[in-house]
Amino acid sequence: MTVTPHPDEARPGDALVKAGGVVFILGAVATLATMAPLFLGTEPFPSYAWALCMLMGVGFAISAAGVLRSAAAQRRAARASQAAAPAAPRAT
Repeated sequence: MTVTPHPDEARPGDALVKAGGVVFILGAVATLATMAPLFLGTEPFPSYAWALCMLMGVGFAISAAGVLRSAAAQRRAARASQAAAPAAPRAT
């Protein structure tokens, strides 16, 4: 038996996935803004602008941590519901 949460119920890891998505989007916008001068032939941005591009990887890592946290919570809930259910006799 699986435990299905309500759609409006916040689950563990949901906030991390959302925050990681926002950070990833910020990194993607920074990457586009940093790469644009290279294609437009204008003066490139300073090195700190290139460091902002690393937010894409940071956002991905935050989202991955949220997914792992969610999976661990689902695994714990499945074990708890399995332990609470009476053991059915096995036919041999």
